[in-house]
Amino acid sequence: MQYLFFLLAAISVITALVVVAAKSPINSVIALVLCFLSIAGHYILLNAQFLAMVHVIVYTGAILVLMLFVIMLLNMNTIVEVRKPVITRILAVVTGGLLFLVLLAATKQGLSVDVPTGFDPGVGLVKRIGMSLFQDFLLPFEVSSVLFLSAMVGAMMLAKKDGTENVNLPPSSEPDLRQAGPNDSAA
Repeated sequence: MQYLFFLLAAISVITALVVVAAKSPINSVIALVLCFLSIAGHYILLNAQFLAMVHVIVYTGAILVLMLFVIMLLNMNTIVEVRKPVITRILAVVTGGLLFLVLLAATKQGLSVDVPTGFDPGVGLVKRIGMSLFQDFLLPFEVSSVLFLSAMVGAMMLAKKDGTENVNLPPSSEPDLRQAGPNDSAA
């Protein structure tokens, strides 16, 4: 189990670095897919199967498809190098080094903390989440459903055009009663 954790952690870190370092946005999105899938593997190791599946559906499925559509619509395959001033590069290196030192100190401090030995194997199971949603959190669950419904109705109202522009009427069999102008040709 521990080896699987380290394998998934290595995949997560390597693919996250590829996301940042890739020159092509398509390669970056593909690496992000692998990163999200490895994070879902971490959720499965923590016995949170529902959270893992929601993560795969929402992030890997929906958001990355949206990112690919945006990349393809904006034609972002061309590489544009933006020259940064030297001071910006120096500040980036110093900030990255400080972040690394803080993470290193937190890791050393975190290694001395006692880990609780008790673990509830039912944590994260779909049955428990469903029981909790429909017993303890029924009112917030229903309020969020009304909120999502109103957001969908609002999005449809914003997307809708005025009046009869959206209505596709069949051509009328009645004659055209408009008067012909001087530039109109007789049919």
